[in-house]
Amino acid sequence: MTIPTDAANDDVRKPAVVNGSDSLFIFGCGYSARRFADGLPADMIGGVTTRSDEKAAAFAAHGFKPFIFDGTSNGQGIDAALYRTTHLLISIAPGGEDAGDAVLHWYKNEIVHSAPALRWIGYLSTVGVYGDHAGQWVDEDSEPQPVSRRSQQRVVAERKWQEAAKERGVPLAILRLSGIYGPGRNAFTNLMEGKARRLIKPGQIFNRIHVDDIAGVLHLLMREDKGGIFNVTDSEPAPPQDVVTYASEMADIIPPPEQDFETAELSPMARSFYGESKRVSNRRVRELGYKFRYPTYREGLRSLFEAGETQKRP
Repeated sequence: MTIPTDAANDDVRKPAVVNGSDSLFIFGCGYSARRFADGLPADMIGGVTTRSDEKAAAFAAHGFKPFIFDGTSNGQGIDAALYRTTHLLISIAPGGEDAGDAVLHWYKNEIVHSAPALRWIGYLSTVGVYGDHAGQWVDEDSEPQPVSRRSQQRVVAERKWQEAAKERGVPLAILRLSGIYGPGRNAFTNLMEGKARRLIKPGQIFNRIHVDDIAGVLHLLMREDKGGIFNVTDSEPAPPQDVVTYASEMADIIPPPEQDFETAELSPMARSFYGESKRVSNRRVRELGYKFRYPTYREGLRSLFEAGETQKRP
């Protein structure tokens, strides 16, 4: 069972697992996890969860085995699927009524005590756990200083998963992701939909990551059953307005006017997003031997432009 290789970066397309009996179960098959799953043979996916019947039907048509799980109760058939699981990926944010991790709440016993084949767990987290560092560099050894409530919940969830993985005796890979972009979710689509803004806040800077590089790092970590904490982020943190300007110039679209951050009308969530500024190092991932397909937003946007992201969709 193999996956086609990509000469530009073999780590993205090499087989993530080599045993035909291996089975990956994904809790929360959203944008990033779906991109990763699409790079694997469908029969390697032991199951994916979604919150809606409509999405479940779409997954089934794609050849995946869907399960309904909204975090408020057990999902039918999930416990049996976990029994056969060798690799587990968690892509569900903590929250809900008790602000805890829904997967651990409902399935910790099955994962820790009743999944005999399990040998690797991956958890998709966020660089938001580092908080605000006034534009200074952080790495995986930096102490988390979460500012927002959602990032505080992530820190707790990371710790709970570390405890569960230790109890089960399997490696846990925590991937701390920066701002995700890719097909259908990027500066071009924002420009075409009139949602792009050039907010000017002196000193504001942060990283991004192309969804294909998230998939590539996951392939590498899963293939080697590698555990640890990894910042999955690009190599050039930049002011957000620079990215919008670059995309505008490439697509020959008039960029939105610059706006002063302090006087701009923003939702509380958008304003809190600008409340954190930092440069995030990806050195640990590179030391694993991973070569980023899109080391900066320039390569990523160029690829998306050449793929037709500026063409209007029906």
